[in-house]
Amino acid sequence: MSTWIDFLKTIDTPTLINAIEELKLRPNREGFTPLELRCLFPEFGRLCGYAVTAQVETISQTGPFELDQFVALYRLVEAAPKPAVIVLQEIGGYPGYAAHCGEVMATFFQRLGAIGLVSDCAVRDIAEVRALGFHYFARGTVASHGNFRIVRPGVPVQVLGMEVKPGDILHGDENGLIQVPGGVEATLPAAIESVRARERKVMDFVRGATFDLSRFASLVVE
Repeated sequence: MSTWIDFLKTIDTPTLINAIEELKLRPNREGFTPLELRCLFPEFGRLCGYAVTAQVETISQTGPFELDQFVALYRLVEAAPKPAVIVLQEIGGYPGYAAHCGEVMATFFQRLGAIGLVSDCAVRDIAEVRALGFHYFARGTVASHGNFRIVRPGVPVQVLGMEVKPGDILHGDENGLIQVPGGVEATLPAAIESVRARERKVMDFVRGATFDLSRFASLVVE
């Protein structure tokens, strides 16, 4: 594989987070999103890229619309390592009504080197964005753009409890979305192989002709 991102895309998300857990870099309850966040286009395969973040407000209006903030976010995408993944956190009081991206913004993001968008709320223009081949990870869909504005581009955000900083690597598929810790290039591949080897051993036992539950406990603790 030519890059770290290319390598990570060969791994499914559950195997990858199992391997991250083996490295004991964070509590096992951290680094992934809950069931509310959905992969809307699982047919696209795995998403993996570098986070470009912003806090946004969609329904309430606690500040003015500022076009310069959109330009600032677009410039961050343009300057970010590629592939980029846009991550938007709603700070307004009506997240159930908030749509964070549609065809126009997705086209801008894609032209600037982004491959997908993660929202802690909703997105829209599903057919058009699917046709672009642009990943969507969100809670669902909402038809209206409301009063959408960019409030703070380039700041750390939270996606339903998962912390994301600008430049973090995000990895997702139909199983969910995770944050990949930095500095694990030398240790994570071996941890992935350890996870796979352990699972192969258990599955060979379960599927084999000598399967017997009385041997299961000793197999697991080996």
